[in-house]
Amino acid sequence: MSGGHHHHHGHDHSHGHSHAPASFGRAFAVGISLNLGFVVVEAVYGVISGSMALVADAGHNLSDVLGLVIAWIASVLVKRPPSARFTYGLKSSSILAALGNAAFLLVALGAILVETIRRLFEPQPVIGGTVMIVAGIGIVINTATALMFMRGRHDDLNIRGAYLHMAADAAVSAGVVVAGLLIMLTGLTWIDPVTSLIIVGVIAWGTWGLLKDALRMSLLGVPSGIDERKVRNFLQSLNGVEAVHDLHIWPMSTTETAMTAHLVMPGGHPGDSFLHQLAHELEHDFGIGHATVQIETIDGHECVLLHDHTV
Repeated sequence: MSGGHHHHHGHDHSHGHSHAPASFGRAFAVGISLNLGFVVVEAVYGVISGSMALVADAGHNLSDVLGLVIAWIASVLVKRPPSARFTYGLKSSSILAALGNAAFLLVALGAILVETIRRLFEPQPVIGGTVMIVAGIGIVINTATALMFMRGRHDDLNIRGAYLHMAADAAVSAGVVVAGLLIMLTGLTWIDPVTSLIIVGVIAWGTWGLLKDALRMSLLGVPSGIDERKVRNFLQSLNGVEAVHDLHIWPMSTTETAMTAHLVMPGGHPGDSFLHQLAHELEHDFGIGHATVQIETIDGHECVLLHDHTV
């Protein structure tokens, strides 16, 4: 760029939610241990009792355990310092983890659905009492795990994924208890695969939201909590700013957001204090903690990135 163009980097300041994954190490460890043990118990007793609902829930819980492992690994990787090759560090690994979580859930859904449809046409005897007891244990374990991730669910897609999966699992286990009771009372074995289908529906609903958010982040879409128009209007309202172009807002990770923008200021560069204040306001008002702003004056040279279709 020509001499009239200046560049400033708004430094990352500590933001309450930017360190969310760091404090969840113990929650991940406890959650993984509890759920892995329960998967084994649930699968064994599901086979013994002939309950497809229990086996379905065990399969889903196993995908959740794998998801928790991936999310935990990502929460460690995001704290790795930048390097010459990865100049942002490995922050975006948390986005890949969220995408991986959704993929695991889709695979589990397919397997459960195939077996459930088979059971609808070939009903098997089910031991209702065993189903109720095992699923009851699941309610306790999944609720306890969900509560450990509850406080971080609004700030981090990874943590939200863990929370939603565990909360949904608790609800699903409650549904399995009801199915076991109905089978004991009525002797109707079709109740079990129908409950399994309902479980598939619940999981699919939660997975769609996670997949949609993870895909948007993977494609560098503006994070859901930020309105691009409001950011643009804010920048245009600053004293001395005549125009704003080349505005880009994207997620660096599931908790941190970056932004670049060119501000046309005919009056000249306003000084470092303006840029520091701007970086502070962007972080405080919009949660954008990593801002890079370029000031342009009218010097007879049109910026090559002036038009929005140019990246």
